[in-house]
Amino acid sequence: MYTELCKKLDIDVPIFAFTHCRDVVVEVSKAGGIGVFGAAFVNSLEELKEELDWIDAHIGDHIYGFDIVIPNNAVGQGSGMSAAEQENKLWEMIPQEHTDFTNKMIDEHGVPQWHDDSRPPMGAWTMEQVMPMLEDALKRPKCKVIVNALGTPPDHVTKMVQDSGRLIGALTGTKKHAKAHKEAGLDFIVANGSEGGGHCGEIGSIVCWPELVDAVAPMPVIAAGGIGNGRQMLAAMGMGAAGVWTGSLWLTVEEAHAQMAQKESYLKAESTDAVTTKSWTGKNCRLLRNDWSEAWKDPANPDPLPFPLQLLLTSDLRRRSAMYASAGDTQKIADNGCGQVIGQINEIESCRGVVSRLIGEYVDALEALNGLMPE
Repeated sequence: MYTELCKKLDIDVPIFAFTHCRDVVVEVSKAGGIGVFGAAFVNSLEELKEELDWIDAHIGDHIYGFDIVIPNNAVGQGSGMSAAEQENKLWEMIPQEHTDFTNKMIDEHGVPQWHDDSRPPMGAWTMEQVMPMLEDALKRPKCKVIVNALGTPPDHVTKMVQDSGRLIGALTGTKKHAKAHKEAGLDFIVANGSEGGGHCGEIGSIVCWPELVDAVAPMPVIAAGGIGNGRQMLAAMGMGAAGVWTGSLWLTVEEAHAQMAQKESYLKAESTDAVTTKSWTGKNCRLLRNDWSEAWKDPANPDPLPFPLQLLLTSDLRRRSAMYASAGDTQKIADNGCGQVIGQINEIESCRGVVSRLIGEYVDALEALNGLMPE
């Protein structure tokens, strides 16, 4: 299990934990893996600094990663406007029909109003928003890995990261994009099977992982999508992966910031409840099926807008469903992103407990597999 990637990063096990919770980042890194802080829903540079300052102060001598979103194809991308001007322009592009439909759904499900009149923030989903955050992350000695969640990073971003002495990678679910990542000079790729939560492709992990490993060899490949136990980790490593990228595993841990009502939604879910929909961001995204995802499939209702307009449209619901998770029927329209392994997650564990369990299950599965070999 101790791969070349472990040696490069000086970590004990190649378990990458993607999360939006700073506590999870710290605890996974302390347990021997590496926590990766997702910045997509961070609303300002000041908020990011607060989060990363806390991680730096609590992580000790361990390292962490930083996940950003610089999409190659988005409405308004590369407009030359400031982040604020761009966001204002995007708001103007949202049809009133969509706004009315969204507000109707929110009211019908009894989600309380936000506590003030502030406009919901978009998060960090454009180059103009991401670059100041990336520049701050690169000033932090313990932040050693940068990952782009949507597409190949621009050349100047890759150069900036590598010149700082850090590794940079990107997610993909296809051979075409994996080869583009390699040609761009990235240090690794994350092969994201369709089972994974959040933005995902259409190729299942058992096909995706070895195909991408072969396509970009000898470039390291981290396997993502469908990893919830040590047996699945062994399968990924057996197909040539240099590590595993996990996300759903950390949604219900003790350290996760989510309210109990949201954690209970995850704990009760079956694998078949994790479906793909464009109803939250405008791109295919896997999350728990509920009234919201189903409503946008009805031909009588509006179609989802292209990314990032749909993301902006849902921003108010996203913040309200997180704040008021247990109110009314909020969970029936909440943004509960997760992968298909959510059906395996039935109890609340600690981060350290999850890492220990993965390692123990991996070793047991490896011993069982070796026992099948003839004497």
